[in-house]
Amino acid sequence: MKSIIITGASSGIGRATAELFLREGWRVGLVARRADVLEEMAAAHEKAVALPADVTDADAMQTAFDRFGDLNVLFNNAGMFGPSGPIDEIALEDWAQVMAVNIQGMFIAARLAFGRMRGLGGGRIINNGSLSAHVPRPGSVCYTTTKHAITGLTRTLSLDGRAHNIACGQIDIGNAESDMVAALKEKQPEMQTMDVAHAAQSVLHMAQMPLEANVQFLTVMATKMPYIGRG
Repeated sequence: MKSIIITGASSGIGRATAELFLREGWRVGLVARRADVLEEMAAAHEKAVALPADVTDADAMQTAFDRFGDLNVLFNNAGMFGPSGPIDEIALEDWAQVMAVNIQGMFIAARLAFGRMRGLGGGRIINNGSLSAHVPRPGSVCYTTTKHAITGLTRTLSLDGRAHNIACGQIDIGNAESDMVAALKEKQPEMQTMDVAHAAQSVLHMAQMPLEANVQFLTVMATKMPYIGRG
């Protein structure tokens, strides 16, 4: 049975992806801070394993990975936007929180997955980047900085993983209808969005590839987003 750990699994893209993989018969480890939500999801799916943990807590994440056991794929998804505004209006503690979740949290999960997969003879890590890994929104210095860092993480893991049969790819998602995007859309009603199911289906496509093939970077976005062109 194929297995995957998904971080940020309690809502948005993570939850939609977890539910799709469960329907497809995968064993799914659900990582997020909200234990009650994870337990509810696990109660509804025999192959779901609730693994409550804060992705920035290395000890809690180690426990979660140890509980889950062998895995084929990590969807390194957990992240946050943080405050919006020009850099001189961003508090250092807010900057530090976004760095901790979006970079350190993803590093911790990738490190654990890489070590586990190395011992198993291979596996796949899928990092959730963003269109912000290419171009920023206005006032997004925290989030955009982290997503550029994740592209560097993806490339490094791809290179270092070759010797261990570990593939790493990145999905850059534009305006999937998650809670975070819904909050932005309230401020920008003209924002073009797409159903979160399309992002989940794209992750599944990447995960199902044989290890001799890899989707290095995949962009899936609302068709009418102003990402292409000057907007």
